[in-house]
Amino acid sequence: MKRILIFIAFSLLLISPEAFSQGGVLPAVTVTTGPQGETQYSVTMQILLLMTSLSFLPAMVIMLTSFTRIIVVLSILRQAIGLQQAPSNQVLIGMSLFLTFFIMSPVFDKVYDDAVKPYMEESMGIEEAFNKGKEPIKTFMLAQTRVTDLDTFIQISGYQNINSPEEAPMSVIIPSFITSELKTAFQIGFMLFVPFLVLDLVVASILMAMGMMMLSPMIVSLPFKIMLFVLVDGWSLVMGTLANSFGT
Repeated sequence: MKRILIFIAFSLLLISPEAFSQGGVLPAVTVTTGPQGETQYSVTMQILLLMTSLSFLPAMVIMLTSFTRIIVVLSILRQAIGLQQAPSNQVLIGMSLFLTFFIMSPVFDKVYDDAVKPYMEESMGIEEAFNKGKEPIKTFMLAQTRVTDLDTFIQISGYQNINSPEEAPMSVIIPSFITSELKTAFQIGFMLFVPFLVLDLVVASILMAMGMMMLSPMIVSLPFKIMLFVLVDGWSLVMGTLANSFGT
């Protein structure tokens, strides 16, 4: 964190060197030590850090939440039905975002109660708030991460003093979590793909038996797959399965 602050301050110096004309310091960007030993940042520095963190917000939403599993499963489902543009990418992303907010709402509430609210009330420093805020997210990711994936990245990273998953740093947990999420998403997608594949095979066999080999089986099976998906209330089943797969 301190190295990042030094880099930001140096960048500001390059952009506006005249700001350092008084005593060689930038009054608006200061880092001080509080009465209890905590690090305190000026308002300008806090705003700068906040705006910088917002640029990483899309990646955080995708990589640190349930978004990846949901969007992959919905994309595989669309491919299994045989529809190329319906639902559109915008609709799938919107559905994934709102389902992500629904699944992650207990985690977000805990982050707000434990870190954001005390920091806004000035009863907690920014570093302590950051450490408090990442704990619920870390707990969520560890609950969805396979031990084998975590062990793999621990071995790759070279850490030797990690005795439990909770001791692993975020730099190890995040790639382990993403790997586990992709594996789980493909497992769910496979289970969704099989019924539609069976229907395609049945339609293809019937067409060949009737001698209609020039007619594409996918064109004939598409309305039947859509009808089957609607009759079993497929969207409700898929959304419910995705939500329950996270233990919500």
